[in-house]
Amino acid sequence: MQVRVHLIISGRVQGVGFRHNCVQAARKYGVHGWVRNSEDGCVEVVAEGEETSLEAFVCWCRCGPPAASVLACRESYAQPTGEFDSFEAAF
Repeated sequence: MQVRVHLIISGRVQGVGFRHNCVQAARKYGVHGWVRNSEDGCVEVVAEGEETSLEAFVCWCRCGPPAASVLACRESYAQPTGEFDSFEAAF
């Protein structure tokens, strides 16, 4: 079953390679969507994929890369739209 998630990740998540590593993790787990830095210092992610793959990806996002320090990961789930065919860093 396909699922869509919107994440707002806060903590020390900008300037630590979060977006780059997030793209690699998304591709590893086979999920599609995007990741971007927010003006408030958070990282925002929208991703779609199979439920088990998306769960593994969200688990990765809750920790992030080694240089990051994730304090919170707000998750909102919705029906997938199928609009993505890859996972990219948005600017």
